[in-house]
Amino acid sequence: MNLQELLHKDELTRDEIIYLLHLTDKEDLQQLYARADEVRAQYCGDEVHLRGIIEISNFCEQNCVYCGLRQDNNSLPRYRMTPEEVIETARIITNLGIFTIVLQSGEDNHFDTDIISYIIYQIRQQSNAAITLSLGERTFDEYRAWKIAGADRYLLKHETANANLYESYHLKQKLSERVDHLKFLKSIGYQIGSGNLIGLPMQTSEDLADDILLCKELDLDMAAFGPFIPSPNTPYQHKLSGEAELTLKVTAIARLVLKKVHIPATTALDTIDPIGRERGLTAGANIVMPDLTPFPYREQYQIYPGKRGSQDDPLESTARLQKRIEALGRKISYKRGDSLKLDLQQPL
Repeated sequence: MNLQELLHKDELTRDEIIYLLHLTDKEDLQQLYARADEVRAQYCGDEVHLRGIIEISNFCEQNCVYCGLRQDNNSLPRYRMTPEEVIETARIITNLGIFTIVLQSGEDNHFDTDIISYIIYQIRQQSNAAITLSLGERTFDEYRAWKIAGADRYLLKHETANANLYESYHLKQKLSERVDHLKFLKSIGYQIGSGNLIGLPMQTSEDLADDILLCKELDLDMAAFGPFIPSPNTPYQHKLSGEAELTLKVTAIARLVLKKVHIPATTALDTIDPIGRERGLTAGANIVMPDLTPFPYREQYQIYPGKRGSQDDPLESTARLQKRIEALGRKISYKRGDSLKLDLQQPL
């Protein structure tokens, strides 16, 4: 199989994706990453969009076997930010010129329909920043209410497209239900994001190919691919981490397949590789999501250990991140960075 011909195909089959996932030769990998970078430039341009994350709660009602926030992790100090703290942090983020706010938490029903609606409404009053919710599986009525309140996007990672593995990782949930939630969110006007974890136990190259193809089937606006990092006090605490190189391969192949989709260079990749974000941004990624959760909360949102920047001042770490991006010759976007599939980008 001629690699250059394969990399320039408009559509890739499942077998061709698996073939690319098995590349190991350094020169072949450089060709893959270079082609993904070309496709990124063609469909997304050279701007890097920033998404400011606020981790509003580390309580979770789920018991996913790989996640440090799981309900049974009794060693984790739990917190909930107040609505006023969240709203003030959002104001700080927009003052930095970042015009996407990501409200992220474990599945915490303390933050009910009304509280989240209030937070969305108040953020809306102070800026036209895009509001992304990443609150896990909630009821369809909640999704509707939050859309009416002004939410723009919803991020709900599917983690694995293998239904059997999904149920072994998520003890209370099913893959089919997660997919139904994503489809519903899209049907009522959310820009939707999903993605997977790379290197989970028992995962195969075939599973990773199916992850990418599921992202295409769901017609996502954003797709995130990050490495699995084992967390203490979980059933998977002694498993091996996902590999940076495999994460980069998945990112690059996803760019070839998904084309006009926002893809982040994830914090998890940056945690396992000192230049992970740079490598991701030169292998097809066009998004960076700095964590702007304030102290003391940012150190306690421990999905996995050693998260890069969790000990740092959020404003200083974000400034350093911007310098790293600019050192690549890429421009920081000061727009909302809405879906590339929309006919018109919404103005600030």
